[in-house]
Amino acid sequence: MTATVLRGWDGLLAILRWTSMAVLVFMMASICYDAIMRYAFAAPTSWSLEINSFLLVYLAVLGAAEAQRHDAHIRITFFKDQLPPRVRGAIDLLTALAGMVFCAILAWRGGIMALQALEYGERVSSSLGTPMVYPYALLPIGFAALGLQFLIDAACALLRLRHGHDPEAPAHG
Repeated sequence: MTATVLRGWDGLLAILRWTSMAVLVFMMASICYDAIMRYAFAAPTSWSLEINSFLLVYLAVLGAAEAQRHDAHIRITFFKDQLPPRVRGAIDLLTALAGMVFCAILAWRGGIMALQALEYGERVSSSLGTPMVYPYALLPIGFAALGLQFLIDAACALLRLRHGHDPEAPAHG
């Protein structure tokens, strides 16, 4: 069952990865279009800056779970690598638990912000008037995904501490 859940989680992260790539392509095209319209025709778009600002939040928040899943965050591990394996495992477990708490708080507070924006009909004061519930909703979704990845990391660290192996590593034999 654990392998099925992890495959499903990897599938969800793959969807987020592909949508992030599409968002990045859209951002590149729309920023280039806006620059051409602004400097070549003196007719800038009224929507490019606003939409791309929100999409940048999308990339940062929803890409974090994918980066955590593949251990792609930048880190300095010189001192940690000098420690015994059980101490490194304990540090990994504590780090994952702290990450879960942090993400739970941010998902909770982000959810409150999104609900309040929906309740009060908050909008950006621009020509588009984008409802703020959409960009605010990215926060609880992204931090919930990152928190779930930290939960997986905590479970793997706990299993490594108990059994001395990585449950996600392929079996050799």
